Formats: sequence, C-alpha cells, structure tokens
Amino acid sequence: MFEIKNGMSNDNSQEIGDNHVGTSAKTPLRDDAFAINDTEKMARIQDSVRDILETLGMDLEDDSIKGTPRRVAKAFVNEIFSGLNPENKPRLSTFDNNYKYGEMLVEKNITVYSTCEHHLLPIIGRAHVAYISKGQVIGLSKMNRIVDFFAKRPQVQERLTMQVVQALQEALGTQDVACVIDAKHLCVNSRGIRDVQSSTVTSEFGGKFKDNDVKREFLDYIKMDTDFD
Repeated sequence: MFEIKNGMSNDNSQEIGDNHVGTSAKTPLRDDAFAINDTEKMARIQDSVRDILETLGMDLEDDSIKGTPRRVAKAFVNEIFSGLNPENKPRLSTFDNNYKYGEMLVEKNITVYSTCEHHLLPIIGRAHVAYISKGQVIGLSKMNRIVDFFAKRPQVQERLTMQVVQALQEALGTQDVACVIDAKHLCVNSRGIRDVQSSTVTSEFGGKFKDNDVKREFLDYIKMDTDFD
C-alpha cells in the first residue's frame, strides 16, 4: 500500500507528472479485474462519481445532476470502457482467400473514440489498417470492430496501435499487418498547453510492411481522396 501524506499517496505519479509513460503493449489489468460482475462495478462507480461531485461542491439534489453518477457508471462499464472485458472482443472469423487476391487490403478512416488513461479525457481520430493475405481474409467490418474494441478502454495511442496489429496478425496468421492512427488528445487540446491544432500520429508495421516500398504504398493509399459525397 502507498503511504498517505497530506491527502496524497507516495507513489511516483507526482514525479512522473504529465510525462507520457507507457509500460507495455498489454493493458494494465489486475488479476482480479473481473472478480465482480458489471452490476456491482456500476454500483461502486456510481458511489465514487457521487463522492467526486459532492467533493467538488455540486448539489446532487438538483434535477439536472442527480442522475449523473448512475449515467456515468453505465457509460463507463457498458460503453466507454467496455473493451476491457474480453467477452466483448469481436469474433474475428476468417475465410479462405479463394479469389487469390495478393495485394494489400486497406481499410482507412476508421473512427477512433478512446480515452487517455492519464487524465481520462477523450482521444478522437482515425485509424488506417492494412494487411496482405497469406491465405486468409477477414470481413471488412471486423477491422473496424477490432479498432473499436481496443479503443474502448483507458489507453495510450501507442499501445492501441500495437494491439490492433497484434490482434489481426493472430487472426490472419500473418505478420503482414500495418496500422496508422492520427488522433487528437483532449488532455493536450483542452487542458495544459491547450493546443487545439496538434494531433498525434502513431504507426506499427509488421512483416512486409517494414519494407520501405510496401510501407510507402500503404501511406500513399491513406492520402488518397476517397470523399464520395
């Protein structure tokens, strides 16, 4: 346990401050993360949110805010952080590449809604995912769904990018998978430096995508104008 002094714990989070720290490609979950069910989690979160709002001085008897603890608890468990639960991972069914398509397949502009694990503020952006088949192909929507699954948890963008690639590599049985994510972090845009123009770009290239020519082809596809409106 951490020693508490002046209402603050003696862990090293104060030393780290706002520095961007990542520890692993795996989401940091305790072994007992699913020891209680979602209903109990929502009850505990509801109590915690109520305590936070009351500590901030909010009047929870007001009709506008009295339901906020319950709404936040439901949103956290069922939506915003639903990707923490492995039971929610989409089934990544694959099919034989009977038409022998041998070029890269790119799914671009996949919407990313995630949450920065450092300040619990939104990350909003786009993911671009590609793979080259080694005999198996996957439904297009599954690529969107796997991005959404890993995005719906407290995240750092580097880890999210790696998790998407690793999941598709495992499902497709090939290392030839790539992902680029371009996103705005509201912990940068709305607090601290408050730079509303900047965005963060991360990439993970596996197998053939490490080859400069293949990588360039993928990046050129991303830049293509595909506005069909």
